[in-house]
Amino acid sequence: MADTQEQAFSTSAEMANAIRALAMDAVQQANSGHPGAPMGMADMAVALWGRHLKHNPANPHWFDRDRFVLSNGHGSMLVYALLHLTGYKLPMKELKNFRQLHSKTAGHPEVGVTPGIETTTGPLGQGLTNAVGMALAEKLLAQEFNRDGHTVVDHHSYVLMGDGCLMEGISHEAAALAGAWKLNKLVALYDSNGISIDGQVAPWFIDNTAQRFMAYGWNVLGPIDGHDAELVANTIVEAKKSTERPTLIICKTAIGHGSPNRANTAKAHGEPLGAEEIKLTREALNWPHAPFVIPKPVYAAWDAKASGAAAEQGWNERFKAYQAAHPDLARELVRRMKGDLPKKFNQLAVDTVVAAHTKAETVASRKASQLALEAFTAALPELLGGSADLTGSNLTNTKSTPSLRFDIEGKGNGGRHINYGVREFGMAAIMNGIALHGGFIPYGGTFLTFSDYSRNAIRMAALMKLRVVHVFTHDSIGLGEDGPTHQSIEHAASLRLIPNLDVWRPGDTAETAVAWTVALQNKAKPTALLLSRQNISYAPKAGLGDISRGAYVLAEPTEVGLKKKAQAVIIATGSEVQLALKAQELLATRKIAVRVVSMPSTTTFDRQDAAYKTAVLPKGLPRVAVEMGATDGWWKYGCAAVVGIDTYGESAPAPVLFKHFGFTPENVADTVQAALAKK
Repeated sequence: MADTQEQAFSTSAEMANAIRALAMDAVQQANSGHPGAPMGMADMAVALWGRHLKHNPANPHWFDRDRFVLSNGHGSMLVYALLHLTGYKLPMKELKNFRQLHSKTAGHPEVGVTPGIETTTGPLGQGLTNAVGMALAEKLLAQEFNRDGHTVVDHHSYVLMGDGCLMEGISHEAAALAGAWKLNKLVALYDSNGISIDGQVAPWFIDNTAQRFMAYGWNVLGPIDGHDAELVANTIVEAKKSTERPTLIICKTAIGHGSPNRANTAKAHGEPLGAEEIKLTREALNWPHAPFVIPKPVYAAWDAKASGAAAEQGWNERFKAYQAAHPDLARELVRRMKGDLPKKFNQLAVDTVVAAHTKAETVASRKASQLALEAFTAALPELLGGSADLTGSNLTNTKSTPSLRFDIEGKGNGGRHINYGVREFGMAAIMNGIALHGGFIPYGGTFLTFSDYSRNAIRMAALMKLRVVHVFTHDSIGLGEDGPTHQSIEHAASLRLIPNLDVWRPGDTAETAVAWTVALQNKAKPTALLLSRQNISYAPKAGLGDISRGAYVLAEPTEVGLKKKAQAVIIATGSEVQLALKAQELLATRKIAVRVVSMPSTTTFDRQDAAYKTAVLPKGLPRVAVEMGATDGWWKYGCAAVVGIDTYGESAPAPVLFKHFGFTPENVADTVQAALAKK
């Protein structure tokens, strides 16, 4: 028995040292990176990946796999080493190419680039928050689809994280929600090494982490020795017994473990160890192998291809039985996990847009959004909504989406609207995790000005090409008396600068329904909907087909009684479309013919072909843009003038503010006339 234990210990040590060697070798060759975290977490990785993680290297996207997140993504060589050693299609040449152009081993893990990576991490705290979203998605899908005798949704979400992740404020938001939701299949292993780039964290990170997580409603285990793989593995066994609470395992480790002169120092954090220190480390670890050389017995110990294939095959057999017993549920689960919309969606979308056009209601675009959601949430069970404490203002709830609640035992009530509380950043990153897991299309609401809180998670969604929808209401000075702290000025322009983010600012019910349709069809990009608090009259339109192209001709001069070609173009978005139409009427009394173009989505219009762009915005005609926000983004359209706001707002009733800032038909008409005079 003793010999067996000694052999197991020896194997675990060799497995961990393989990670350490690959980490220090890759960082040294790149002359860039973070070797300390992978070296410190190597034994934790042996415990998790070697003893617990359910995955199949041959099929990284197998549905019922466990999800693994490396939240402290700067330690990326940890997961790259694990993927290589366990048998994923990540050959040694990619590890040798660490941090180089077009390699599959980027400085921080990137989903969609490296097989086996579940989420892009690096901005600290967001990986933990993504894992919360993944665990929530698993829990909700399990309740929705599992049946007696047929458990087809049954996996854990594991996250490794460090001190930096817990210093970031988003960790508080995410951990509190994980406790409230009783996400018992979420297991977080905390690499507590007490070191950051600035050195020992003790002077500025004095939290009692164990008590903090207990207060959130977590099951807290440890502190334990994070370099004892057997102890860590056994502690994970205990964590998996939790039936009502997520688990935090506190693992005390030494950053750069094995390095004689760099362990437990900031020097191990973010720079190569150096050739001499690597030589000494190899000697200290009794690792005599050349750089990037792994002995066959170590490869064999790590190899997860056979166990992974067996795990997936077992699940496939269970799923076949499930299909036979519950064919409709099985088809629905497959559709949901593929991310495909129902076959009836296109007709539903057409019907929803046409109904909005026919009714021609005068409502705020936030209400128009809710009207569209009533139709879409009734037909799409994958729509999972929510709001950051502003449900009554964002109008993200519908008749089909009761509030999500969990009882004392952790069982959900089937609700599909999440009260995230005042946690905008956490909401955004949790939505990313939900989308990454699959099975749901998440959307969440807050005021547009608070998109600043969410911005980095929005950026991460765009980078990861995730279908998430942000409902941002109170989009301008039109919200009135709350004043400049709540009135968005630069936010629309700022969001439009994020690559791969679609931004829509619809001007009536039909445009809002189209915006939602496009957002739901955007399988590989997030969407931001910017919606008004104030009512907007419906804008009569000849057709609906071009709205989805981001901009279209809304009104020609003939529609205000002028039988001549347009002399200028007014471009407007959102609530300002009505202002443009009134200015067009006023200009007609001055015998000036103007075309009005509604541009609900500049990001979508910018992707159109040159011919369409020219058809909407003819060359040679002066263009005047009208939007209650920063003017900078409009000059790219060749505008002669922009009626906008480049200062902060004021506290006053909306009509007073419109006049104060020049958002009147008279000012817009005068601006157009002045532009024509300069032609």
